[in-house]
Amino acid sequence: MNNRNMMRWGAGLLLALSTAVASAAEPVVVRVGLANASSDVGFFIADKKGYFKQEGLNVSFLAFDSGAKMVAPLGNGQLEVGAGSPSAGLYNAIERGIDIKIVADKGSTPPGYGYQPLLVRKDLVDSGRYKSLKDLKGMKIAGSATGSASTSTLNEALKKAGLKYGDVERIFLGFPQHVLALQNKAVDAAMTTEPSATKAVQSGAAVRVMGDDVIYPNHQLAVVLYSSAFIKDNPAAAKGFMRAYLRAVREYNDALKDGKIAGPNAAEIIAILTEYTNVKDPAVYRTITPQGCNPDGAVHLASLKNDLAFYKEEGHVKGNVTVEQALDNSFVEAALKDLGPYKPRSARK
Repeated sequence: MNNRNMMRWGAGLLLALSTAVASAAEPVVVRVGLANASSDVGFFIADKKGYFKQEGLNVSFLAFDSGAKMVAPLGNGQLEVGAGSPSAGLYNAIERGIDIKIVADKGSTPPGYGYQPLLVRKDLVDSGRYKSLKDLKGMKIAGSATGSASTSTLNEALKKAGLKYGDVERIFLGFPQHVLALQNKAVDAAMTTEPSATKAVQSGAAVRVMGDDVIYPNHQLAVVLYSSAFIKDNPAAAKGFMRAYLRAVREYNDALKDGKIAGPNAAEIIAILTEYTNVKDPAVYRTITPQGCNPDGAVHLASLKNDLAFYKEEGHVKGNVTVEQALDNSFVEAALKDLGPYKPRSARK
């Protein structure tokens, strides 16, 4: 090889190397489906504080009425991550061979953190039409989607009153629409997540009659979902996303106190919520009952199994699919190796 060819070869090699470096430096695009709920706060914190960027991720958020409606986009590659309920649609997709995984907790109901309460129209409470859970019989009750985790919550409420799921009429709307439906008397009651639940109460349209932490303690209402393509094609990015997410969820947990967002860093977390959601009044977030969310990412397995059994009983899920087929703890486990177990803010001083 003469000097001229050597120079050309060297220049070509340098160009290839610089292109490879530039390509490696380009952030991985991650599209996240959200259900417009306060339980999306972990994603908002991670985005606002740059945790996703630190992991080399370019994260964007897309709104859906419910987690159930994210299943198809997760299955066909339109979403990398979903944030919603572990729905019947998820299990049906897995039964059909679509490999979507539950990878972490996003919202659950430990004592004091019933963030998706049962609401009943105030006029029905004032008139005496509603006095106890047995009075739900015959009512139109709003939820987010057929076969979503909130349907199992309602089923547990009805069981407490000796009623069956078929004893009520279900109306399915996005959570923010529940407020208007209660105001317009289009529905009689609703299983509504925060902050829409508090908005409905503050508007005078509804009364919070029971928290879902009482109806269904430690219910796994919302989860983080990964698409098969994200897991298989970008495993490093999937691990990085989980690290960023858990860092954010830990800051969220630091902000919780006595069933409210009232911890030492509450003001910062509420400022992020007002920036990223349609609720711009900080007082709303100081008033709401927030969700529980495991700072180490673990989900409530017993709750997932109970919900799946209900979906099968109602005919929403067919086949022999199991919760274990839907669950992948490896990303949480990998993140915990890097981050260690959560320590409350007071224990870190």
